[in-house]
This record gives sequence, C-alpha cells and structure tokens, in this order.
Amino acid sequence: MLKMRKKIILTVLTAVMGISLTACGGASPGAETTGNNQPAETGSKPVKLRINWWGSQPRHDATLKILDLYTKENPNVTFEPEYSGFDGYIDKLTTQAAAKNTPDIIQMDAAWLADWNARNQLADLSSINIADIDPKLAETGQFNGKQTAIPLGNNAWGIIYDKASLEKLGFELKDGITWDEYFQLARDIKAKLGKDQYVMQDGTSSKEAYYSYQLSKGKGLPITMDGKFNFDRDTWLEWVNIFSDFRKEGIVPPPDVQVGDKELDPKLDLMINGRIIFRNAHAAQASSWESLKPGSIGVSAMPKSEQAGSWLKATFFFSVSQDSKNKEEAMKFIDWFINDPEVGEISGTTRGVPASSKIVAELEPKFTPADKLTVEMIEKATPGAQPFNPGAKGWINFESKEYTSITESLMFGKTTPEQAFDDLKSKASEYEN
Repeated sequence: MLKMRKKIILTVLTAVMGISLTACGGASPGAETTGNNQPAETGSKPVKLRINWWGSQPRHDATLKILDLYTKENPNVTFEPEYSGFDGYIDKLTTQAAAKNTPDIIQMDAAWLADWNARNQLADLSSINIADIDPKLAETGQFNGKQTAIPLGNNAWGIIYDKASLEKLGFELKDGITWDEYFQLARDIKAKLGKDQYVMQDGTSSKEAYYSYQLSKGKGLPITMDGKFNFDRDTWLEWVNIFSDFRKEGIVPPPDVQVGDKELDPKLDLMINGRIIFRNAHAAQASSWESLKPGSIGVSAMPKSEQAGSWLKATFFFSVSQDSKNKEEAMKFIDWFINDPEVGEISGTTRGVPASSKIVAELEPKFTPADKLTVEMIEKATPGAQPFNPGAKGWINFESKEYTSITESLMFGKTTPEQAFDDLKSKASEYEN
C-alpha cells in the first residue's frame, strides 16, 4: 500500500513539474515540440525591429502602412519606427551609433556610406535578392565586394530645364549633346534673352557639375574613392574660365544673384522664377519642379565629351546595423520591401522610382506625368553612365563647405583661378587618407 501511495505521489509530482516547466518558458500551447520538449524552429519568436527614415509626410504615411502590412503577414514581427525630416537626422543617427544604439534598419544616404563602411557599422546584406535591380545601381551600395546597402529608389544626375521657355525661344535640347554644343547653345539662347535673364546656373561652385565635366573628359574622379585629390588642373581651369566668360557675357547670373538661388523654393528658385532655363539636378527632383511649373519641365542627361557625363545613383538605401541582434529578420524585411508588388503599390514614388525593374513595370501605367519625367531622365542617363562615387572617408566637409567657399571667392573676383586651384589642393592635403 505504501509503495502504491509513493508511486501515485511521484506520478502527480512529475505531472506538476511538467506543467510548471511549460509555463516557465517551455513550449507554448499548440506549439510544435521536439522529443526533448523544446520548441521547434517555427519562425514564430517575437521580434521587434527598430527602423528609422527621414522624409515628407507622404513617405511617412506610406512607410507606416507598409510596416503594418508586414506585421499582418508576419505576426511575430513588430516595429518601433523612428522618423523625421532630414534636418538633424544624421546627427541623431551618429549619436546613436556612438552609443551602439542604432536602429536595426537604417535609411542611409550615399554621402554617409564611405564613413559608415570604413567603421564597419553596416552588416553584409549579400543574401538579399536584388536580381531585379540594375547592377550599376546595386554597385552603389557595395563595399569591398559586400552589399552593405540596398538601393530603394533609382536616381540619376543630369539636366532639368524649362522646356516651355526654351521652345518659345525657338530652341531644343537634343539628346547626346556635347559640352561644346551645349555651351554654344547657351550663347545662342542668350542672344534672345533680356538683360536680367540668364541661360544656366554658374557651374563654378557646383562640385557635382564639375565632377561630371572631368569624368566625361576621361580624367577620373576629382576625389578618388580611396581619398586622394585628383582634380585635373588643366581641366578645372578650363571649366572655371568658361564660366568666367559666361559671367561677363550674362549667360550665367552675377554672383550675388547666383548665391541667392535656392532649389525648389517658390520665391528663390531661379528657374521657377524664369531667370534661368537650365540647371543640374537629380532625376528624383523632377517631379518637384514639375509641381511648381506644371507642363513646362524637360529633362536630359548631362552633356558628353570622350565619355558620358551622367551617373546613376540611389535615392536612398536601407542598411542593417552591425550591432543589430536581429540581422536575419531585418534582412527578410528589406528583401520583402524591395520585391513585393503590394509594397510597390503602397510606396509608389515616395522614395523615387522603385529600384526593382519588375516593380516599376507594374507601376508604370499608373505613373503621373511628373513620375514619367523622372523615369525619362534615368533612361536618358543610363547609356554609358559613369560609376557613382559614394565619397571617400572624411571628405564630407571639403566637398560640401570648403569647395563652395573657395569657388564662391573666385566667382566674386576675390581670387584668381590659379590661386583658387592651389587653395583647393592645399586644403585637400588636410583630408587625404
């Protein structure tokens, strides 16, 4: 009898212990288990992904809707979104990175990739399916043979212009135009313009415009990807002297007018206000100018010389923090984001023309005239497009501030072209890696 009672007690205790173990973190009710009572790998582990981005309200709304859709399809994954305007975005992100508190998924700009890659802050995303992204565009997110950033939208560098005004004057901008033809066209147009009307921006202080010129001449990148000063002296002096002549001829605005030009500001944008016809810009911006000057905007690739002068780039990227504890889930999300047709439908062109050619083909019938301008500019820039320069580590201030300061001094006649070049070279020595 005693043996029987001990057996019953042992049986009850075993059952209670089994229940307790289940309640304390063993298999949840209904979960598939293995022989040792551990949960099987079902992909149902709760995951919260932090994700950040900047942008306009339409981009915020579309992204939040996409995150909700992903959670509906993957109930174990939820999101902690962090979004804002562009101002202050990189400062906050840099602070988070220093504290190793970076979001799992990061919206990145091309200008930051060199520094972030050099510090090994971005995970390898090579397993993500990018088969429908143009290889040249995909390469803009690579570092040392690894894909550390996935392009979200397609973009290109070229010319945006007031097509209506140009046609009214009796001119057209032909595809495949050379620099010599472009500059002669500018002189011909000026002959029909009033005193306070100009043909184009002063390219003296535009590093992107000069980069396009030097690349088209076959002289390589002015700042190499490994951080070396490579401005070709003769080519640069030729460029700034052309614009010196243009200032004298009234083809470009005087310096005080030029420095007051602010892109897409209804009051200060020189093209919107009919003061210039041509300006250099990215394709993703075409729709914004179209909205301010409906039905008047035209687009073109940059002029060419020995080579093409345009390049392709991404509007933005998604990267995954190297510090993330949820890299695999973050990568699954990005793969879905760029390849899922429903995501493409929701996102539209809120991050530019989608990077996936398959998604673009599905959306194209619904594109607005403004969207079509962006696609047209990318298509015109693609043949022979130059490799995109993601920037060299540590050169951001030189390209964004010091180049502008030195070249604006030249525009205002405070220095000579030769002295300005020497100043650029001297300043560059402080940045060379």
